[in-house]
Amino acid sequence: MFVGIDVVHVSAFSDQLEIPGSRFLEVFHPAELRRASAKPRRAEHLAGLWAAKEAFIKAWSQSRYGQAPLIAADAVVWADIEVVPDAWGRVKLQLHGDLPDNLHPEISISHDGDYATAICLVSPTP
Repeated sequence: MFVGIDVVHVSAFSDQLEIPGSRFLEVFHPAELRRASAKPRRAEHLAGLWAAKEAFIKAWSQSRYGQAPLIAADAVVWADIEVVPDAWGRVKLQLHGDLPDNLHPEISISHDGDYATAICLVSPTP
């Protein structure tokens, strides 16, 4: 089992989203953006999603320790890492595109004040 963790400063993240011409929203899956638009604190919600995506990449990278990455860092399609909630708000990752299907990521997202954090555990299938 491999672990990744990330923390996001919500205010700075929100400022980044508001930069004219920013393509930062492209890191989110269309379904994530739809769900976020219904949230009263949209930037805080998206910051949690971003932390989850970063935590996943870190855990997946750690699972490849000593081996070359399967996807170059600049070739990762961030929107292919989708955070999907259930009816009670618990989340899981749905991997799309060229991401490997032999990974079983488990995530948890938390918010406290002006910070969002996420942890991801990855269990590769042999």
